[in-house]
Amino acid sequence: MIKVKTLMVYESIHHGNTEKVAKVMADVLKAELVKAKELDINLVAEYDLLGFGSGIYWGKPHKDLLHTIDSLPSLTNKQAFVFSTSGAGEKGSNKAHQLIKGKLIEKGFTIVGEFSCRGFDSFGLLKLIGGINKGRPNEHDLKEAEDFARRWQNS
Repeated sequence: MIKVKTLMVYESIHHGNTEKVAKVMADVLKAELVKAKELDINLVAEYDLLGFGSGIYWGKPHKDLLHTIDSLPSLTNKQAFVFSTSGAGEKGSNKAHQLIKGKLIEKGFTIVGEFSCRGFDSFGLLKLIGGINKGRPNEHDLKEAEDFARRWQNS
C-alpha cells in the first residue's frame, strides 16, 4: 500500500474541543498536527492529504485558519478534508465548512470528506447557564472521528 503523507492544520481555542478531534484523527493517520498560525506554508506541497479543522464561532471558522488557507500557494494533486466542532453540531458547521471548502477548492485542492460533531460551548451568554454540550466531544464523537480518519489510514 502507498503511504499517504498527511498534515492536519487546526485551530481550537476555548475548550480544546477541536484539538481533541484533531489528535484522534492524527493518531490514526500518523499525521503531523500543527496549529494554523504555526504552519510553514512552504512545506504544504510535501503532503498528499491535508486536514483543516476549527471550532465554529458564531457560525464561522476561526480567522487564523481562514488566513492560513488564504496564504497557501495554489497546488495540484492535493486532497483535503474539513473537520470541526460546534455548539450547534452539524447544523452549526454547514456554512463554515462551505466557506473552508470553497477556499481550498480555489487553491486547487480536491475535497475528499468532512466531519463535524458537537463540542462544549460556553461562549457569550451560554456562560450564564453553564454552557451547552457538556462532556462533548464524548467517547462516541471521538470514535466517529477515528472511523472517519480510517478512510485514509496508512498501513
